[in-house]
Amino acid sequence: MVKKAVRSLKYVYLGLMILFLYLPILYLIVFSFNDFHTGRRVSYANLGLWKGFSLQNYATLFSGEAGQALLLTLEIAAISSVVATIIGTAAAIGIYSMKKGPRNLVLNISQLPMVNPDLVTGITFMMLFAFVNALLTRLSLKQVGDMTKLLIAHISFSIPYVIFSVMPRLRQSSDLLYEAAMDLGCSPMQALWKAVIPDILPGISSGFVMALTMSLDDFVVSYFVSDLKSVLSVYIYSAARGARGVNPALATVIFIPLVTLLLVVNLRRLRKEREYEIQNKKVKLKDKGGK
Repeated sequence: MVKKAVRSLKYVYLGLMILFLYLPILYLIVFSFNDFHTGRRVSYANLGLWKGFSLQNYATLFSGEAGQALLLTLEIAAISSVVATIIGTAAAIGIYSMKKGPRNLVLNISQLPMVNPDLVTGITFMMLFAFVNALLTRLSLKQVGDMTKLLIAHISFSIPYVIFSVMPRLRQSSDLLYEAAMDLGCSPMQALWKAVIPDILPGISSGFVMALTMSLDDFVVSYFVSDLKSVLSVYIYSAARGARGVNPALATVIFIPLVTLLLVVNLRRLRKEREYEIQNKKVKLKDKGGK
């Protein structure tokens, strides 16, 4: 009786936590179809007041500064996540190939950006680019542009998350897989591409989703690094504090693709794990039958 009560309390606690986390998101999605009178924007004056169903928030989504901010943010997130995934995967494979002492040292160093406060990271990048641009000016060269600075910053803080996602998959993979591919006639690059990469692909996919999420979610680093005020996070911050308010459809458009991508990756991983379990059961049955 006591065990059933404890189990019920666990489910209630889990349900309350999920409700606490996702209820604001569902609230935002519902109110993205609200017909706001204040320029069809969420502000403190009209938050929570339902004025009727409307699609105008989505019809005007890509117009003006909001549309430019959304497109720029998606462009930066797509490029930075792809580049960070490639660099992070290569770095994870290289780190995994090291000896235990150097590997632990490099892993600890690579994880520092994950625990470093965003404020410190943003100020550090701002000072770095200020120094670089001052040096380029003295050499009569072109300064680093805002788009380039944003890409470099987003790639830099996304790489540790990719490494963190790929490393567990490398530990689960067999160390003999690469050597077996080489014995079968593959070149080093072919063995890496045809044997190692497919085996750690779930970790790479998770790393890509993490890098994409971190880039879309970032505000502090983008605020300090770039002079562009049209990045989505900076635009929402300035718009929410002003009289114009924020279009709630902006957050919905960002949230739905991320959830969809996350579901696709997780369902694909579950399917692969299920296939792997079925194959293991078949092998065990054959071994028992042979005995």
